[in-house]
Amino acid sequence: MNNDIPYKIEHSPSYASLILNIPANQTVLVEASAMAAMDYCLKMKSKIKGGLLKGVGRMLGGESLFINEFTAEGRDGELYISPGVPGDIQHYYLTEQCNLMVQSSGFLACSYGIELDSKFQGFKGFFSGESLFLLRAIGTGDFWFSSYGGIIEMAVAGDYIVDTSYIVAFEDSLDYSVELIGGLSFNNLKTGIFGGEGLVCRFGGEGRLWIQTRNINPLLNFLNPFRPVKSSD
Repeated sequence: MNNDIPYKIEHSPSYASLILNIPANQTVLVEASAMAAMDYCLKMKSKIKGGLLKGVGRMLGGESLFINEFTAEGRDGELYISPGVPGDIQHYYLTEQCNLMVQSSGFLACSYGIELDSKFQGFKGFFSGESLFLLRAIGTGDFWFSSYGGIIEMAVAGDYIVDTSYIVAFEDSLDYSVELIGGLSFNNLKTGIFGGEGLVCRFGGEGRLWIQTRNINPLLNFLNPFRPVKSSD
C-alpha cells in the first residue's frame, strides 16, 4: 500500500490511535484537538479550511473545518493522534484518479497537499442527527479517517444501500443519492420519525465503501435521561 508518511495504527479497532513519523520539514493536517503527544521539534499552527461561513450560507454552502498544522522542523518528529470517540482508524492513499468522500466527523489527518472541501448532502440530519455535510478529499497523498466502532470495508459493484448514520467514507467513483427507506410516503415518513429508521444512502457503480459498526445516536439517546438538568425551583 502506498504511503508518503510512515505511520502505525495501534489499539484497533476499539480504541485506535494513530502514530505519525513526520519527515523533516514536512507538514501534516490534523483534526483540531486530536493531538495526544508529540516530539519537541514539531511546531503547531491552527487554521480554518474552507472559509468561515455563517447563517444561511453555512447551511447551504458548506461548513468550516478547524485544523491544526504540524511541521517537523529540522528533523523527523513523532506525533500521537487520538480521535474524539472510541473506534477504528483507516488509511487511504489518495490519487488524482480517485477522490474520497468522508463524513465531516470522520476526518482525522492528511498530507499537507490534500485539499479538503465540503459538499452539501441534504437534510438527513432531520432524521439521524448526523452532520449535513460530507468532506471531499482531493489530491495526492495520505489520508486517515476514523469511526465510532470498527470499520468495515466493502467493494461495491452495482446497487447497495446503507443507513446514513453508518457511512464513514466512500470513493467518489460511486454514484449516491439520499432517500427515505422504502421510498417517499406518509407511512415511510412516520417510520423514519418514530421507528428509528429514516434516510438511507443508495450507492451505484463500482468503488470502495467504509461503514462503521456502531451508530452514536442510540448511545446519545440512552444517555440523555441521565444528564444533569437545572432545577426549576
